[in-house]
Amino acid sequence: MSNIVEFNPSSVPSFVKRGELSAVAKALAGNSAGGGKRISIKGGVFRLISNGEEVAAIDERYLDVVIVNAAPKVSRTFYMGKYEEGNTSAPACWSADGERPDSKADNPQSTTCATCPQNIAGSGDGTSRACRYSQRLAVVLENDMDGDVMQLALPAQSIFGKEEGKNRPLQAYARYMTAMGAGPDAVVTRLRFDTKAPVPKLFFEAKRWLNDDEYAVAIEKGQTREATNAITMTVSQTDTKVVSQSEVAGTAPKAVKAEKTAKPKVEEDDGDEPAVRKEAVVGKNVPKGGSDLNKLVDAWDDTDD
Repeated sequence: MSNIVEFNPSSVPSFVKRGELSAVAKALAGNSAGGGKRISIKGGVFRLISNGEEVAAIDERYLDVVIVNAAPKVSRTFYMGKYEEGNTSAPACWSADGERPDSKADNPQSTTCATCPQNIAGSGDGTSRACRYSQRLAVVLENDMDGDVMQLALPAQSIFGKEEGKNRPLQAYARYMTAMGAGPDAVVTRLRFDTKAPVPKLFFEAKRWLNDDEYAVAIEKGQTREATNAITMTVSQTDTKVVSQSEVAGTAPKAVKAEKTAKPKVEEDDGDEPAVRKEAVVGKNVPKGGSDLNKLVDAWDDTDD
């Protein structure tokens, strides 16, 4: 018989009741690299990468992790060349904050991302945009929280989109957690592949609250150099290779403190572009969150326009 306890949003930990959102919650809901170890979702398989080499592939279609830090902004990358397996040249243009090209970009396409011709629907394959979204998370494995902090870089399909039951992309998942006044770093998160998607796409599900000791470890891990490196954009760490360039379990923990260029060819569509969300409906048993929750949600919507 299973000992797993269903997550009860009304059974709130003391650190959540304090109404203080963590840096992870603010980073994801407020908008919503570089470590040597990372998790790749290439080919619809969880792959553990160390120093650019695949060291393990996970057979299961899910992976349980704790999100310990997150990039505060959704980044952008644009490749001018044709897809070619094995080539890891840098993109022609990229932005760590999704607002303007990085000063190191070889071929900036515009002065701002908002006015960029590569940010127009149809500039990529079909109706997609040639410039792609991504967001970086720093995670640890649930069964090895004292182990390595790893980077997880998510494409647009895994970030944006509507929730359907327990199937939540990152943005919807962050909103679900912040509606309870907590962040994703307060729970074990199950990453699960959408088996109906034509390209790798993840859903996020809260499995259980962390206990007090685990939460302390999560906070400590989120403040390490490895976590900072994991959420920092470094264009060399990518799986895209181009030429020319209330459902969790347990009792919750206590708080611890350019000029237009030719249309590029891309190998696959990253999926739905961000859309302005309607006001979320919160259940009556959900505890009151921090006073800045609505501002955080509105700030995410503002970045989508």
